[in-house]
Amino acid sequence: MKRKYLYASIPVIMGAICMVSYNIIGSRVEPDGTLVEPFFLIPLGYLFSFVGIATLIIFALTSFLKNGNHQ
Repeated sequence: MKRKYLYASIPVIMGAICMVSYNIIGSRVEPDGTLVEPFFLIPLGYLFSFVGIATLIIFALTSFLKNGNHQ
């Protein structure tokens, strides 16, 4: 596996870690009625996943076109 694909897959892994950690941490209701949850992990996980997948697609397309495998 080329190094650039490894670097591009790191955001995807970080997105998965954000989603898993959100589910592990969970949420609770305080005695005064306020909801306590790590909501910031949800959009952060989606952002990391989107950036990683987009980068992987761009790297794959540029590699495909550079090698001359297109018709």
